[in-house]
Amino acid sequence: METQPADTMDRDGRIYLGLVIHNHQPVGNFPSVFARAYEQAYAPMVQALESHPSIRISLHYSGPLLDWLKVNQPGFLGRVADLVRRGQVEIVGGGYYEPILPDIPESDRQGQIMKMADFCAGAFGSTPTGLWLAERVWEPSLPVPLARTGVSWTVVDDTHFKMVGLDEDDLFGYYITEDQGYPTKVFASSKFLRYSVPFRTVEEVMAYLKRHASKTEARIAVMGDDGEKFGVWPQTFEHCWGENGWIEQFFAAIEKSSSWLTTVPAGQFAGKFPALGRIYLPCASYDEMMEWALPPSRSREFAAIKHRMEAEGRHDVSGFMNGGFWRHFAVKYPEVNWMHKKMLRVHRKVERARVETGTAAGQDELWQAQCNCPYWHGVFGGLYLADIRAATYQHLIAAESQADAALQPLRPWLNWETTDIDHDGNDELLLDGSSFELGFRPAQGGSLIEWDLHSPDFNVLSSLARRPEAYHKELAEAIARQGPGQGTETIHAGIRLKDARVARLLAYDRLPRFSLLDHFLGSEVDLNRFASVDYEELGDFTLAPYQVDILTRGPGTSVRLFRHGKVKQRGEEIPITLEKTLAVVAGQKRLPIAYELRNDSAQPVSGILAVEWNINLLGGGHNDQAYYESPGAVMDDAHLDSTGVLPSVAGLALGNRYLGIRLELSLDPACEVWRFPVETVSNSEAGVEGLYQASCLVIRMAFSLQPEQKTGLRMDWQQVDR
Repeated sequence: METQPADTMDRDGRIYLGLVIHNHQPVGNFPSVFARAYEQAYAPMVQALESHPSIRISLHYSGPLLDWLKVNQPGFLGRVADLVRRGQVEIVGGGYYEPILPDIPESDRQGQIMKMADFCAGAFGSTPTGLWLAERVWEPSLPVPLARTGVSWTVVDDTHFKMVGLDEDDLFGYYITEDQGYPTKVFASSKFLRYSVPFRTVEEVMAYLKRHASKTEARIAVMGDDGEKFGVWPQTFEHCWGENGWIEQFFAAIEKSSSWLTTVPAGQFAGKFPALGRIYLPCASYDEMMEWALPPSRSREFAAIKHRMEAEGRHDVSGFMNGGFWRHFAVKYPEVNWMHKKMLRVHRKVERARVETGTAAGQDELWQAQCNCPYWHGVFGGLYLADIRAATYQHLIAAESQADAALQPLRPWLNWETTDIDHDGNDELLLDGSSFELGFRPAQGGSLIEWDLHSPDFNVLSSLARRPEAYHKELAEAIARQGPGQGTETIHAGIRLKDARVARLLAYDRLPRFSLLDHFLGSEVDLNRFASVDYEELGDFTLAPYQVDILTRGPGTSVRLFRHGKVKQRGEEIPITLEKTLAVVAGQKRLPIAYELRNDSAQPVSGILAVEWNINLLGGGHNDQAYYESPGAVMDDAHLDSTGVLPSVAGLALGNRYLGIRLELSLDPACEVWRFPVETVSNSEAGVEGLYQASCLVIRMAFSLQPEQKTGLRMDWQQVDR
């Protein structure tokens, strides 16, 4: 280690600039998105570096992006390798599939880091010493897996350092932290630079750097941020790469300022100069992420207070305002928690299979399912993107299938277990077999929350409830301010309306978007009222606890879910027993369900039983490959995101030709069936839009029962191979 000699300083001081650029696309993103990001951000940045050989930076590419580049742009990897060989670029490692490292098991943390290190050594001729932390999520236990995998440094936000009392002037270097004696060097990424590059003028950025130069010590200003902001984010392509674009101006300004400003890869700085000291950082991410992790009302309140304090110059207050905690996304969104806990369950099965058989047993599929993107939501779609969720489940199911194939005999099989998989204090029921896996919540309406097909690997029940978000109130105010008939171009406090339909889509669900949910409705409730959640539940069944009996006989298993509940009628509560029995057979792709209603009172009772299903076959955007069919019925629009009523049908089908999935449902007796798309209102860097989450089917059966009388309904789902 060395300090900067005094004779190398000019009278105005010197400073280093460490640019750490993170390039990433999620597992499951569309190929066209990869291609556009490559053309608008990744390739132009490498070309700019080739044209400015004195500019030296650190580059990180996530595994999903590297896999795409290897197949689609192999020459690009060679160009990056050339930059590495001439010392202009330092390659930064990470978890290969961009997981939030503290949120995955220890063996997967180390395995993913080593997979990335091996790829970088082969493709770029360099084994990384630094690591990019996905979403800059830091927890104090991280130094152990980092040090054990040869990682010596990383970058987090300056927010992390300010939370323990440091000021901006304390952050122009790196600190050493440790856990259990395992050390890691940590740099602070400047919020000013993150917000300024490339959004403020080059002159403002250069003035900031000049202002923090030092005559007596080696200082480095670090910016660690997304590469996509250099061309992919709205309006940034022309801004960054057009004639006399921002990057060309910036690199030229750095070159002209070589007497006092030097770019340097962060790892090289850490290897040359001493640490500023020792530090222990709390659990944190970047400012915005910790804001998004809060409950919606608190998130908006927190942001408003912080912005007001900053506008008033009250940095003595705003500096101590620290939002929420990344792991709370698993509370804010139960769908995240379920997916995460399934990932942990699959991890245990994969590890068991690897130990017992000595095979990979689906490990890489599991790692792909650990990509962080669908496990949270903020300005970017994340969890709200149905295709990204589908890809995560696809890899989880494939990993589990490969582990099962290693552990189970080749004959058809079917197992069941009760376990509190999501750690909410109530046991779930899991039916796991060679053809499918089913997940039930007896404590919440005897509902079905997961239905995994094993050919192809797909969870057909991956949906998302419509719930309030912090930006929805701001959006509603913008829509009201805009007024009717004025288009959708209004931007109010950062809100951009990308989708003209969002005003009518702002409805919120009282219930999770589970399936096999049992409603009792009045005759006045129509499809529109049900879809907009403007109705009264006449029964106490939807999320109430059901009892469960399980009977296994030969290759078959029967699950009987039942509840002794009540239904409102003429101001009274009438006792009714509802039973639903599923009889499944190992190796078969059928899900037959028998309903039985019994009037337990001494008076007649009548009403409408409505069984709700929420099925996601990626039918958004009027996808021509995703369809409904119903023999003998006429549908003006048969897309899976269509709305309509089938008056009395004995069956219907849902399918997606691209996925190779077709589900056929038969009904006895024939029933009226409602259909409508579940669409959430989501924000993204491009604006607020409606996003398809599932196709809701409501199967309505009218009933009229005398005392002690019973009636029934049979639903039989069949997966048809295409």
